[in-house]
Parts: sequence; structure tokens; C-alpha cells
Amino acid sequence: MIAPKQLVSPIRPPRAVIRGEIQWGLQAALDRRGLGPVAGVDEAGRGACAGPLVVAACVLRPGDGARLPELTDSKLLTAAARERVYDRVVARALDYSIVVVPTEEVDAIGIHVTNVEGMRRAVASLDLRPGYVLTDGFGVPGLPAPSIPVIKGDRAVACVAAASVLAKVTRDRLMAGLHEEHPVYGFDIHKGYTTPEHGAALTEHGPSEVHRWSYANVARAAVAHGRRPTRRVMLTAAALLRMSGEAEPTVDGDVGQNGASAVQRPTSSRGGARIS
Repeated sequence: MIAPKQLVSPIRPPRAVIRGEIQWGLQAALDRRGLGPVAGVDEAGRGACAGPLVVAACVLRPGDGARLPELTDSKLLTAAARERVYDRVVARALDYSIVVVPTEEVDAIGIHVTNVEGMRRAVASLDLRPGYVLTDGFGVPGLPAPSIPVIKGDRAVACVAAASVLAKVTRDRLMAGLHEEHPVYGFDIHKGYTTPEHGAALTEHGPSEVHRWSYANVARAAVAHGRRPTRRVMLTAAALLRMSGEAEPTVDGDVGQNGASAVQRPTSSRGGARIS
């Protein structure tokens, strides 16, 4: 006889476990059902407080795993390995696109909106129209094909990992170029992310035009140096207080979460540029 407790216990499917190796199974399953080509999409630079946001979309050849043995999440690779994988993906992919969204656009419309719009642009820029799109972590409305968000997609799905490498290497190269223009900030080392060294440089020199003035830590440095943004900026609530000179108890967790807007002298927002 089955105990009552067993009768009411919910039946749960076994939990999927990712063991560290990049997976081709989801793409293969979609391809087998005639839902390909399958595109993966990912970004680089969402958490940085300087430099552009870079978004990439990539369509890999089905069953090409043996020819991409190092492919994984770009954050798990060394800089040298990323460069090798980047070159291999560019050579082997059926199609790819890379969209660079400038700092001015991030400041004007906010990082989340910019990220979603960048993913739409990247997929739309593919010459090979995908039958399905896999995104990293969250759903993206408005894509030109059905899509599925995959938790830790850059570690779990090969085409998303490939997109992450394309975006990361492209952005790192751009930040190395910005270092030549603004050497005091050390963009070649931290790539625009908020590190103690970057924070110290912001405190000493104030923000540059390639910093994201909508971020609270940049706004705080701007106030300390008596500077105002020269372009349209959507400020966080914390950044608004910083720009007005009011006290604000903490900015941790507000950085990059754009909310209320403060309009300065507007400039036109530039769109993304495809790199191929």
C-alpha cells in the first residue's frame, strides 16, 4: 500500500547537470527537428563602467565540436586561448555578426535596454537567417526567430560560448585601443571594469568621454572634479544624487541599473557597427 505522503508528493524530472564540457546537444536536437540553423547570442561589457557594449551572434556548423576543442565560456579562457578560439570560430562558423554599441548609447537609453537592442541587432545582422536563437540567461523579446534563454548558456551551449568569445575578444581589442587614447586609466588591464586600480584613476583624474556617465561611481568622480556630462545621459537614482551633490548612503547594486533620466545637451545616438 502506498503511503498518503507519497501520493501527494510532486513528481519532478531529474535535474540537468552541466559537468564543465561545452554542450552541442541542444543545438543538435533543434537541428534534427528542422528548427535550425541555430544561433547563439551573448555580450561583453555589460558590467563595465567605461567603453562600449559588444554583442555577438554566431551560427556554428552542426557537429563541429572536434574542430573547436577549446571552445567554452570566454571568461574561463586565458587571453591567448580566447584569441585562438576567436580565430577558429571566425574560420569555422557558418555565419556570425558583431555589434558594437557606443558608450553614448549606453548612457542615453540604459544598459539593459541597450543590451536587448544589441542582441536584436546582432541576430538581424546575420546573413544566414536562424530558425532558432539561444540566449544567455534571459529572454530577449523581438528577435526575428523563436528563442530560448539558457541558464549559464555561455558554459552550456556551444554557439552561445562562441558568441561570448567573439564579443569578448572584440571588446578587449577596442579597450586596448582606448588605452592608447586615455592611458591614465589602465583600460588595457581592467578593460573598463570597476577594479580598485580603475577606481583610483577615476578619483584622481575624473571620468573621460569614454566612461559611462550614467553609472553612479562615474557620476561620483564627475562631481568631485566639478564636471557635467556633455551628452544625453540616463542616470541611475544613485547617480542623480551624486550629480546634484546630495549625500547618498550606498551605490553598490545601483551601478549600471539605469532608472530616472537627466537630459543634458543631446547628441544623436549611433547604432551598432558590424565587424566581419
